Amino acid sequence: MFKKYSIAAGAVLAVGLAGIAAPAVAKVEGDTIILGSAISLSGKYSTNGLHTQRGYDFAVDRINEKGGVKVGGKSYKLKVKYYDDESTPARATQLAERLIQQDGIEFMLGPYGTGLTKAVAPVTEKFGVPMVEAEGASRSLFTQGYKYMFAVLSTSEYYLAPVLDIIAAKAKAEGKDPSKMRIGMAFENDGFSLDVRAGVVDTAKKLGMKIVIDDKLPADLSDMSATLTKFKALKPDILLVSGHSKGAATAARQVEEMRIQAPVIAITHCEAAKVHEKFPKFANGVMCPTQWLSNLPKKDSYFGSAADWNRDFKKIHTSYTEVPYQTAQASAAVLVFKDAFERANTFDQKKVRDALAATDMETFYGDIRFAPEGNNIAKPMFYRQITADGMYTPIITQADMTFPRKANY
Repeated sequence: MFKKYSIAAGAVLAVGLAGIAAPAVAKVEGDTIILGSAISLSGKYSTNGLHTQRGYDFAVDRINEKGGVKVGGKSYKLKVKYYDDESTPARATQLAERLIQQDGIEFMLGPYGTGLTKAVAPVTEKFGVPMVEAEGASRSLFTQGYKYMFAVLSTSEYYLAPVLDIIAAKAKAEGKDPSKMRIGMAFENDGFSLDVRAGVVDTAKKLGMKIVIDDKLPADLSDMSATLTKFKALKPDILLVSGHSKGAATAARQVEEMRIQAPVIAITHCEAAKVHEKFPKFANGVMCPTQWLSNLPKKDSYFGSAADWNRDFKKIHTSYTEVPYQTAQASAAVLVFKDAFERANTFDQKKVRDALAATDMETFYGDIRFAPEGNNIAKPMFYRQITADGMYTPIITQADMTFPRKANY
């Protein structure tokens, strides 16, 4: 007789990989649907891993409070079984296999980030396990022919490249030639950031902007002083950085310490790194790409509007002054699963996979509709600029942008 486990949503289990045996936990235990996720709760991605886990758990709790998931005339609660992948792809692969082969998990929520999603996706695909992922944005994820992976977020080439279009429009409006603007940039050497870089390179070429610094961040994301020393010497107009939350924090700290002056600075993962709180002198005028805005005119019957979700989440997690988009899209991923289960009206994996592929819904996070490759084609990226008082202002057109940036140091 199989042993059954009772796992609270959000609980983290410390496990070894020895002694893998026959499946021990079915996808549904009584009136509970158990989803699985390997997530970064330690290592260099742990900050965003925690943001992601909190988004999953917030959605699970809300859906359960409002009656759960209705399948075959019965209501089911949701739970998530987590393991810590330690921000390591090899560990993520092992844990995905453990969740599926030993724990009997048949529906997966994605890990944090492109690199870890790339590690997990071949496993879920091999076993025919549907996975809804919220944090792997690299366009290369959607060129592998995966049929069981679906992503709620926009792909990574759109993170920083459109910032150049906004800057170019602003320069033209002020009678300046955008082709005279020069770019200095540094990116983590991972799939996500390299895709961000590729989008920037293509757009810079289109606009005639010259890239004068094109560096890679060190593997531990702890120091970019070499890049910033070059920046001080060459004085480019634009500084672009992508290195997840740890890279954003490093950039903010060292730009502030080295008193780097630049008309434009744009970095990814601003909110997740809390740069507006931790580095207020740096933050003034910084442009930040975001997958989601708390004032979007979007809503659903579970979370209400974007503003409702934002307000309700912050009531529970009072440490957030700005909720990172990683958390919002994690909640959206759970909602997508709930919708697919109910439309499939079964827990048959193939039928749930087909229901996911047919998703076409409005949520507090935005519209979600999947291309055949599994990426969300219904939602754009958005951009915000941090003001002197640490607030984030949406940038809809170039007229909304403060240019040049005026640092507080």
